[in-house]
Amino acid sequence: MTADLVRVQIAPAEELQLHRLVQDFRDLIGADRDLADPALARLTPSPYPNDVEAAREFRTATEADLLGRRDADAATVSAALASIEDDLAGMSDDDAFAEREVAIPVEDIDAWLRTLTAIRLVIATRLGIDSEEDHDPVDARFGVYDWLGYRLELLIEAAEELGV
Repeated sequence: MTADLVRVQIAPAEELQLHRLVQDFRDLIGADRDLADPALARLTPSPYPNDVEAAREFRTATEADLLGRRDADAATVSAALASIEDDLAGMSDDDAFAEREVAIPVEDIDAWLRTLTAIRLVIATRLGIDSEEDHDPVDARFGVYDWLGYRLELLIEAAEELGV
């Protein structure tokens, strides 16, 4: 590992899945977002849960900036994965599922961590996960949620190895 890159192993097929999740996330938080969506509320929590008026004012004042920063983070991740569809076009199935190294610049690692965490929050909202007790590891619908958690763990471990 070089000091300026965090290196993780991931299969191209997984890269494609991650790229699509990031694109879906960017669509969710984009300009045409549904402000009534519970996932957006979970991404923009209020420090005033017991004061409806203060919560509304806070959300009005901060939501666009917060979601804009989340979109900028997601754009960083998306740009790093943008070539994956072209890469996969000429690959055999074996190559598509064989892990390869992805190098993430140290300055981008926080954007990756925040983006994967935010996507997990959206998925958790959609699945009704509010606590560990709500998670059913046997239910296949939780697979992407668990996979993102695994990917987050690998990113954190790789960053820690560099002292990031």
